[in-house]
Amino acid sequence: MSLPTAFHDIAKRINNWGRWGESDEIGTLNLITEAKVRAAAGAVHRGRRVPLALPLHQDGIQSGLIPGRVNPLHTMVQINQELFGPGTVATSDDAVTMGLQAATHWDALPHVSHSGRIYNGRPADSITPHTRARFSGIHTVRHVVSRGVLLDVARAKGADRLPGDHAVTPEDLDEAAEFAGVRVEAGDIVLVRTGQIRLALSGDRHGYGHPSPGLSIRTPEWFHARDVAAVANDTLTFEIFPPEVAGLWMPVHALHLVEMGMPQGQNWNLEELSTACAEERSHAFLLCATPEPFLGGTGGPVAPVAVL
Repeated sequence: MSLPTAFHDIAKRINNWGRWGESDEIGTLNLITEAKVRAAAGAVHRGRRVPLALPLHQDGIQSGLIPGRVNPLHTMVQINQELFGPGTVATSDDAVTMGLQAATHWDALPHVSHSGRIYNGRPADSITPHTRARFSGIHTVRHVVSRGVLLDVARAKGADRLPGDHAVTPEDLDEAAEFAGVRVEAGDIVLVRTGQIRLALSGDRHGYGHPSPGLSIRTPEWFHARDVAAVANDTLTFEIFPPEVAGLWMPVHALHLVEMGMPQGQNWNLEELSTACAEERSHAFLLCATPEPFLGGTGGPVAPVAVL
């Protein structure tokens, strides 16, 4: 199924190509200015730190649904080895093989393409086995620190977890913002909680993957209107899966990454944060979430921390 007219109409309304210049590679992260970071520090009241990453291990969340995205294979390459001779200090070292998007991660802008293009109109064939992503690779995301806002859609609806067929709409985001008493502002990083990750945390990898609630094709315009810098949630696929429009696969990915140049994150554990925000009566916080700078990576693992 080719991309329908309705998709292209949305794409035209939210397109950011050239907004920060023809050479730009980081898209909406340009909205996180020094002034924004100074203001974000004001969201810290107690210094309560909440980790948002899943642990990295071989029995992780990947079930084979996404080909090649393997769970971490962690091996020891040295164990108490006396490198400089008997009786000297001994060292232990380890190595890991994993998909860069196997667990908690950011998608880099060239993670998806459509119509032969990636962000800022660059050709999709600029991604090769040797150069990897030549433009907008995850290594170009040098720092991600801003005000984070939790839109706890599940809690706002009085649910632990949204149903698997629930497409999160702009109206849901408005409801969650009103529930939290927070206003989303330019340069914010929005975290959308569906509760879906509870399945992964309970060991149900297949149930976690699908069916899954996620963002509707209608939400990119909501984020664009508010100049949101990045969005992450607690699902494997980010958008509703299977898709809300039959045969139209991953349209939200394409609208966010290609058209808007807005990074998106998946598999963020927002359960402890949901509790913390409810207890602190604050859904805004300082968020530190810089990915590992894999050169040319189309995504990168991240261990985000929210500070309330």
